[in-house]
Amino acid sequence: MDFSTIIGAVVAVVVLVFLVTYEGDPMGFLNMHAGVTIAGGVVAATCIRFPLKEIGTGLKAGLMYSISHRRMHAHEIIAAFDEISSLYKRKGPVALETMSFDDPYLAKAIRMVADGYDKDFIRMSLELDRDLEAHRLETGVKVYKSIGDCAPAFGMVGTLIGMVQMFMNMSDPTKLGPFMAIALLATLYGAVLANFICMPIAEKLEYHLTHDEISESMIIDGTIAVCEAKSPALVREMLQAYMPRKMRSDEAAEAA
Repeated sequence: MDFSTIIGAVVAVVVLVFLVTYEGDPMGFLNMHAGVTIAGGVVAATCIRFPLKEIGTGLKAGLMYSISHRRMHAHEIIAAFDEISSLYKRKGPVALETMSFDDPYLAKAIRMVADGYDKDFIRMSLELDRDLEAHRLETGVKVYKSIGDCAPAFGMVGTLIGMVQMFMNMSDPTKLGPFMAIALLATLYGAVLANFICMPIAEKLEYHLTHDEISESMIIDGTIAVCEAKSPALVREMLQAYMPRKMRSDEAAEAA
């Protein structure tokens, strides 16, 4: 569970509700014409930019990775491979069948080692898995950034439509307020959709994309090192190269 996403979403909702309800009628912020302008424009632009399958994949990736994604950190991977490499050296690959991991990528890697797969096949399979998952995340980033880019633009379209309608009805003061509301609320809806939802999710996906590629590359290198029966100390030293220098020093101190 990614608590930072939940905290951010709760804060955003609380702030919006407070601003909308503070000394005013919250129903005044609901406008069907402005909503249709934003929703229709975003759906149309997104469908034109991407195939439907890619849209579904991207939206699903954004929701899943923003809320529930959990991948091992570098120090956790190093600690896991300390245990894995020690057990492999003492009892051989079959002993790894008794080990279990919450991280599905690491679990797959160790399962293949325990089953006696060739190290070249293991590398190829793990790299393919990593690259395909990265592609899915990149699709999610593109979809959410696309929505985040076009939502404010269609908010401006709604604003211009409202302004034109307002100027066309200057002779009727009763219509000026509703058309001005369309103009302003379309901009508001577009800004909220882009900056409170889509762009933050896109940035979170980019973070996971970078972090996961590093974590999975560590797992690949560690797995191949285990297949080659390298010593636990050598495996640790090799994997520590993925960590910042300060963290390497801390890891070395803890290991000592």
